[in-house]
Amino acid sequence: MAAQKRDYYEVLGVGKSATEDEIKKAYRVLAKKYHPDMNPGDAEAADKFKEASEAYAVLSDPEKRRQYDQFGHAAFEGGQGGFGAGGFDFNSADFGDIFGDIFGDFFGGSRRGGARSGPAKGANVRASVQITFMESITGCEKELSLTLKDPCPTCHGTGAKPGTTPQMCPKCGGKGQVVFTQQSFFGTVRNVQTCPDCGGTGKVIKDKCPDCHGTGYISSRKTIKVSIPAGIDNGQSVRIREKGEPGENGGPRGDLLVEVVVARHPVFQRQDYDIYSTVSMSFAVAALGGSILIDTVDGKVVYDVKAGTQTGTRVRLREKGVPSLRDRNVRGDHYITLVVKTPEKLSKEAKDLLKQFDAESGNSLTAAQNAETSKDSEESGSKKKKFWNK
Repeated sequence: MAAQKRDYYEVLGVGKSATEDEIKKAYRVLAKKYHPDMNPGDAEAADKFKEASEAYAVLSDPEKRRQYDQFGHAAFEGGQGGFGAGGFDFNSADFGDIFGDIFGDFFGGSRRGGARSGPAKGANVRASVQITFMESITGCEKELSLTLKDPCPTCHGTGAKPGTTPQMCPKCGGKGQVVFTQQSFFGTVRNVQTCPDCGGTGKVIKDKCPDCHGTGYISSRKTIKVSIPAGIDNGQSVRIREKGEPGENGGPRGDLLVEVVVARHPVFQRQDYDIYSTVSMSFAVAALGGSILIDTVDGKVVYDVKAGTQTGTRVRLREKGVPSLRDRNVRGDHYITLVVKTPEKLSKEAKDLLKQFDAESGNSLTAAQNAETSKDSEESGSKKKKFWNK
């Protein structure tokens, strides 16, 4: 008796409502895992690969999937709507893109690409620079010392010894690509990948330049000036055009990307384009009102505190924040949290005055003691009433 087939959705590990992309993705994972070329001599892996391929061939075809959903495996066993006894056919299934990717992984190459004969932009170079908080507000200029590549002056970037020229690659015939054929479960698969001898250029250098050793480039230490715009934030980058790696085949240089690291400030904190800080004030100023000095990124400003201001009150200084990167004339705000500062040392005269003030304003120093005494008196009176009422 033949072994009972597993549900195709179960084989691929997807639900019955799975989309075409989900089915393809699930099969791709299984195909790479169980492909015979990845598991030579493993009969169990070969069976699982065949099972997954059969499931994918059905579920990736809308008409076959409809019939399978209606009749199950019987749809392909000569029954209703079937394809004839043993008539399951892989030929109508589209495995091209999947196996092209799989075999590209086997060979370490890609199905796409060609000879790199056209101009190509050079790679970007990354660096970092540290600035202070205030420099991020006002903007500044910094200098970076970097090792950069330039075309070799001896060979003019060809990499070949003067008097010689690069030759056509004999392996790929100047195409920059080589074709591999691979026998798979479904037949012969052709895979195209970058030529390993010429690296996709289509040319090889027999006599290398003695100065650059065939690379076509000379590295040297250079000093680059970086203009940091006002308003830049920690982690943002400044792009300097065409200060990166040289291009290929006459292409433009890459860019230099400079990441800005902003140091913390002891007073100010930044959030987007707004600045936050905390400023202390005396009890007298909080109670009676008065003027205090507030530090801002533009210097000190005088702020008038209203009488009766509570600790934790937040005030806003408009347009005293961080300038916008797009328009430095547009700025955020500065938010200040006012906190009443409690004096740690007081003279006898100051203490006497505070006690006198407390007595006039509610006697808070003895409020708790008075409340406890009152409670005890009430309890004592209640006990006496109960005694005489017996």
